[in-house]
Amino acid sequence: MQAIRIQRTGGPDVLELTECPTPKPGAGELLVRNRACGVNFIDIYHRTGLYPVDLPATLGLEGAGEVEAVGEAVTSFAPGDRVAYANAPGAYAEYLSVPARSAVRVPDELSLETAAAAMLQGMTAHAFTHSTVRIEAGDWVLVHAAAGGAGQLLVQMAKRLGAQVIGTVSTEEKATLARSRGADHTILYSSEDFVARTRDITSGEGVHVVYDSVGQSTFLKGFDVLRRRGTMVLFGQSSGPVEPFNPALLVQRGSLYLTRPILFDYIAERDELEWRASDVLGWLADGSLELAIDRSLPLRDAAQAHELLASRQTAGKLLLMP
Repeated sequence: MQAIRIQRTGGPDVLELTECPTPKPGAGELLVRNRACGVNFIDIYHRTGLYPVDLPATLGLEGAGEVEAVGEAVTSFAPGDRVAYANAPGAYAEYLSVPARSAVRVPDELSLETAAAAMLQGMTAHAFTHSTVRIEAGDWVLVHAAAGGAGQLLVQMAKRLGAQVIGTVSTEEKATLARSRGADHTILYSSEDFVARTRDITSGEGVHVVYDSVGQSTFLKGFDVLRRRGTMVLFGQSSGPVEPFNPALLVQRGSLYLTRPILFDYIAERDELEWRASDVLGWLADGSLELAIDRSLPLRDAAQAHELLASRQTAGKLLLMP
């Protein structure tokens, strides 16, 4: 089979299309024939070494496909089942042995491509709006990069819970997209001061929650738009890692909260995984949640996919097609 592997950390050029043996499912595992796999910033962090992985490594954490075979003691899945997963290293490949505890069934009404695109970012948005911070009706929420894959889903889920949503974007085109997903207000951070505009929109009160996947260029300013006892949810660093700061800043800005969550701590238990996946895939299947796939590329073009994602010029999910 073919897979995208790295022998060393570095730029996109370290991604190699490699011939590998097709794995066999071990006890408690499924052999999945991948039809699509998602590309995420965490894959870039693994490639560059920001988040270390054992080398050599096959990148990717999420995908969807059909079960080809099951390992010993697997009773909940059978060959032919359509499944998706979001926490199984090695997804950039034609086949992958996936722990059965990490897989969920894909509704018949949903394509495998959409399921692959939805798992990591969809469940992340679910966890951050339903658990990390429990959004209440009437809350004000600021979503950075609101036209990105995760941003669009955060906007929609915050709106489902009754929030007033402000989204920052880089272009008018992306502003239109963010508003189509439910954003009540959009701010072009390339030409507007998002702090001043957010304060103006909220009549000086600020927002209850900031969702920041951008990092370095937005992080510290984000504290200036939070109201007393507001929460900063930092979950990415597309502009670079944030600088160390004095925690006294949280007191000075009004007893603020800061959290740096990651999805995998919110799906570690099977019941939580099933809850989040069922909601996300179910909402997509019934049309009450929309997901944008920016483009799908052949597996061999993984380097191009990483370059596109890092450029922050995409509006939606990137997929690799084995």
